[in-house]
Amino acid sequence: MKCLGELPPELLAERKDLLKDRVAVEMKRYFQRDFRRIAHATKVARYAEQIAKEERGNMVVVLCAAYLHDIGIHEAERKYGSTEARYQEEEGPPIAREILAKLSASRDVIDEVCDIIGHHHHPRNEETDNFKNVYDADLIRNLEEQEEPINEEKLAAIMEKSFFTTGGRKLAGDVLDRRGKIK
Repeated sequence: MKCLGELPPELLAERKDLLKDRVAVEMKRYFQRDFRRIAHATKVARYAEQIAKEERGNMVVVLCAAYLHDIGIHEAERKYGSTEARYQEEEGPPIAREILAKLSASRDVIDEVCDIIGHHHHPRNEETDNFKNVYDADLIRNLEEQEEPINEEKLAAIMEKSFFTTGGRKLAGDVLDRRGKIK
């Protein structure tokens, strides 16, 4: 087989768009009938996409990491009988790496997605824009999933202390207000 050169930019962009769609399919396949986790990951991806459109970030990395951020949760339950963040962060990257490699993702995408998954509950002092977008999206979804509404003062403190991005803060306010989660 003879290589005829690089893919044209429009085909390369289409291939990257297909990757994030294929990752979504693989996430659903992996979680099988765990519809709660599928819904969580799908919402996190939707929020991450909205945030990343306002902030900086590589949409392919952001969406792949968002879809796969909790992919280690079943293995954590199986091995440790726990869904604790540290176990998810330990078990998630090898599973994500396997999925992304199977889908022929680039090494750079695989490495960054796995890095994000490997500490997605524990931010470092310095973080990438991609991490910030995924972290804020997951935080929004976790706040949204809480049973009880959150009071405005507590939400203001969370917004100030925990969110990385302006887009994440804005989206959190909109989502939580729309869902009646602010008291």
